[in-house]
Amino acid sequence: MSKQSTETDVAFIQALAELLNANSLTELSVKREYGEDDSLDVRVVKQANIVTSTVAAAPAPAALPAPAAPAAAPAADIQDPAQHPGAVSSPMVGTAYIAAEPGAAPFVSVGATVTEGQTLLIIEAMKTMNHIPAPRSGTVKRVFVSDGTPVEFGAPLMIVE
Repeated sequence: MSKQSTETDVAFIQALAELLNANSLTELSVKREYGEDDSLDVRVVKQANIVTSTVAAAPAPAALPAPAAPAAAPAADIQDPAQHPGAVSSPMVGTAYIAAEPGAAPFVSVGATVTEGQTLLIIEAMKTMNHIPAPRSGTVKRVFVSDGTPVEFGAPLMIVE
């Protein structure tokens, strides 16, 4: 493919992303034919906010109410993790993989200490495996993606503090 063709493909993908947002769609798939043996398959997916909650194994006694501050703090992080100062965001649209191959140990997990430049995960985009490096040294506090999860540009992948 020529450089011009690549630039038009990028513009085409950006136009699809805008179409996705403008029409409140969550997913869009298109196949663009260039010739008999040349085509471009594009799948654009908007990732929904993932909200998690924890359930206690046994209910707390009625005399001891659950503390309000700790329960409210994680909810604030969940609402917009992209605004967290330690957020590592996706630099592209693609599919996230937390390990080098199926069945292998993940690159990092919650609680792991990482160094700047260390591979955190891989994002596959247009059949290219892109290693996503740690932007800073620190500890992995949260991971927002699982193996094989579609991600969009700017979506939070994990928190490294």
